[in-house]
Amino acid sequence: MWKMDQIRKFRKKILAPVTIMFIQHHHARHSININIPMFLIPLAAVLCTLGAIYVGSVVTELFSYQVRENQLREYSAKVGEFNAALTSVKKMESDLKTLISYGTKEKILENVDTADMGTMDIYQIQKQIQLSMNTVASINEFLRTQKDIYLSTPRGLPIDGRMTSLFGSRTNPITGRVELHRGIDIAAPYGTNVKATADGVVSFSGWNGGGGNTVVIEHGHGFSSCYAHNSANKVTVGQRVKRGETVSHVGATGNATGSHVHYEIWQGGRVINPKQHMEGSHVP
Repeated sequence: MWKMDQIRKFRKKILAPVTIMFIQHHHARHSININIPMFLIPLAAVLCTLGAIYVGSVVTELFSYQVRENQLREYSAKVGEFNAALTSVKKMESDLKTLISYGTKEKILENVDTADMGTMDIYQIQKQIQLSMNTVASINEFLRTQKDIYLSTPRGLPIDGRMTSLFGSRTNPITGRVELHRGIDIAAPYGTNVKATADGVVSFSGWNGGGGNTVVIEHGHGFSSCYAHNSANKVTVGQRVKRGETVSHVGATGNATGSHVHYEIWQGGRVINPKQHMEGSHVP
């Protein structure tokens, strides 16, 4: 009976209305009153916080995209300047070949156009070429960095199969406890080739307790991936692998209820949902 009274008091407390009053500065007598249950206040605060975090991440991503777009636009303009300088040099080369073709000093002096020669500022062109070459080097460095990021980012799934368990909270089929499932499970026939989802270096290849035969690959730029429950691993620690290269075969080693691969992605030292890197298909 005492417990029932406590429950009633608690329920009455969280359902107790809280009045929010809106008063206009110029009309103090006129106000708007809103009554809401007390438990909605912390819930609203949590939702507002989550919303702010989401909006902040979206704004950061958009800003990063805008910076890259501006860089590409700037590089494109400089490539145009380089092409213009190169055209000028080719014209000068053609004019000089024409003059030399006359053969004698007299013929050259008779046919040379000194007015046109005055417009050929070789030092200015050399300066422009140097600037353009520096720009080309910057473009190459930018593209090299972007390519490294692209090759280091996991894309697709390691096998073509049926997803049997997604990322997130679930009941562990072995222990029966509710816990975080840190990756996705993909069922496939025993021995199916498991492929790397990005370029990288193997940092672990061996037995990992409940994960059975496991392969971990470091991709760079904060990314790493994990492939567990393999029947056999096909790579060794320190080995470089390319996206699409076979790293193991599907099995049921460790704590597994059937033939499948457990696939995880880590970014910046924390596990993330592989769904955002699936791209709707497996690695070819």
